[in-house]
Amino acid sequence: MPTGYVHHPHYLWHDTGTSAGLIPAAPLAGVAPGAHIESPDTTRRIHELVHACGLLRDLVPIEPRQATMVELLRVHTGAYVQHLQEQSDLRGGGDAGDGFSPVGRGSAEIARLAAGGLVDLVTAVAEGDVTNGYALLRPPGHHATADTGMGFCLINNIAVAARHAQEELGFARVAVVDVDVHHGNGTQAIFYTDPSVLTISLHQAGCFPPDSGGVEENGAGDGLGYALNVPLPPGSGQAAYLHAMHQVVLPALDRFTPDLILVAAGFDGNAWDPLARQMLCADSYRQIGRLLVDAADRLCHGRLVAAHEGGYNPWYVPHCALAFLEELAGITTPVTDPYAAIAEPYASGPLLPHQREAIDEAAYLVDRIATATNTAA
Repeated sequence: MPTGYVHHPHYLWHDTGTSAGLIPAAPLAGVAPGAHIESPDTTRRIHELVHACGLLRDLVPIEPRQATMVELLRVHTGAYVQHLQEQSDLRGGGDAGDGFSPVGRGSAEIARLAAGGLVDLVTAVAEGDVTNGYALLRPPGHHATADTGMGFCLINNIAVAARHAQEELGFARVAVVDVDVHHGNGTQAIFYTDPSVLTISLHQAGCFPPDSGGVEENGAGDGLGYALNVPLPPGSGQAAYLHAMHQVVLPALDRFTPDLILVAAGFDGNAWDPLARQMLCADSYRQIGRLLVDAADRLCHGRLVAAHEGGYNPWYVPHCALAFLEELAGITTPVTDPYAAIAEPYASGPLLPHQREAIDEAAYLVDRIATATNTAA
């Protein structure tokens, strides 16, 4: 069966306003206005590349709709949803609650369209209309907690989709694998005490949010052991990421035996991303994608759905996303990474002792996940 694909022009119309990259413009303080770093340019270029290379015609389009209040309130508080709507209704927009993440006019509706698109893609996978899928969404979601947006994220798309999968589609166990270079703190927080949702985050240590995503954050209460973090040292390349996949991610998925795998697909670990200092290339994401597809084939009948998260280099991220999407679809397009001769040497460094140590510390916690046999007992 084919791969599903969600995209909509309104995702590109989420307005993050003028800014000096990360912070609001403040001309009197010497901060000149410019484009916000979370702009539509990268997302637009991904979609254009998927279309231009011919892959789009092999994908099954899923037309998104806005997530309902019932779907949102499974993971977010009513007060936060109301705040987001109020900020979105302002003529000049506002922020998501952290004083840092812009909400443009109409952004609440666009964020609901992103969440609803992912929900419908998960439903299409569950009903067998497609094997797996990619949702090219905007705004992103994995930093949003139950009661606030942050890190450019408004609604936690993956959390909404995970709860929908459990409450409407009958999937008892959902695994979330977050490969964005920043810690998936919001998703982790929402499911921190819940053993039915396994969250795994591979991210750059100490990057964003500050002081978040250490290995000691391992769940609480009944969810102890079901939050796994692999904080990779800055400068980690392909060898470190693949070692983390083999030592932590895949063993954790094997023990958990999910009914569905959701992937927070951030491509900001690439060597040229302005918001992190990792050293991945497009082929790195291709290999990560292949390992996750294989795991889904082995564990849950191929049911894997990826939601687009971060990635802020507009000329390289599209090639990273295309490589990942080709693995989901099982199709190799005629387009190859035009930057490979430069990027692949960056990514090809050996696994270093301090990287191995960080990964092994996380791997030690995998045994805390109860196997299906132990859960049944």
